[in-house]
Amino acid sequence: MSVRPAGVRALLLDIEGTTTPLAFVSEVLFPYVRANARSYLEEHAASPGDALLIDRLRDENHRCRQRGETPPEWMDALRQTRIASAVAFVEWLMDRDRKSTPLKELQGLIWEDGYQRGALIGQVFPDVPLAFRRWHDQHLVACIYSSGSVLAQQLLFRHSSAGDLTGLLHSFFDTHVGAKIDPDSYRRISRSVGLSADAIMFLSDSLPELDAARAAGMHVRLVIRPGNAPLPGYDSEALHGFDEI
Repeated sequence: MSVRPAGVRALLLDIEGTTTPLAFVSEVLFPYVRANARSYLEEHAASPGDALLIDRLRDENHRCRQRGETPPEWMDALRQTRIASAVAFVEWLMDRDRKSTPLKELQGLIWEDGYQRGALIGQVFPDVPLAFRRWHDQHLVACIYSSGSVLAQQLLFRHSSAGDLTGLLHSFFDTHVGAKIDPDSYRRISRSVGLSADAIMFLSDSLPELDAARAAGMHVRLVIRPGNAPLPGYDSEALHGFDEI
């Protein structure tokens, strides 16, 4: 039996712990960034886009210091010290699980290189491709909202273990629309999709994210997947997979 409320025309999906095992992110994607950040920047730091991205990391480093934090010292004098500063700051941000937009963009670029080399294959739960195709056939709009960059999202689903799934997805949203715990982010997504909030159902393993989406007027469902951390009771129905939608 479907748990999709009447009137819902779009599904908004989290990735980590919802479409994709937590372990893929924590044990594959993040370690890949740590292992390859320096070599990637050494190869690409001179390109205008990547140079600007490093500048944005530097600016964020300075803002952290202004807030009284103690990130690694940033040195711009030489190319090698600039790259070393960027790598050290990236690792510092990752250690603290910061939802930094320039960090997420750099991670996406490093993963893009990994997917193109065949070193990475996106992992999704077995019910995900079946659900995507079913929703597509039912003319349901399926969108992704993750703290990872839009590029990183698209790469995961384009190079997934089930093949290219991007053609079954309508839109991708990242922190450029706002933080995932801010109700205004979900209102912006609603306007972008062209539907009222109550025509959208958000699926996530995160209670604060579900609370924010619900505050914006969306329907929400907690997703419980293998490997997810135990959660206290929640007043919305919980799903153990997409077969129920």
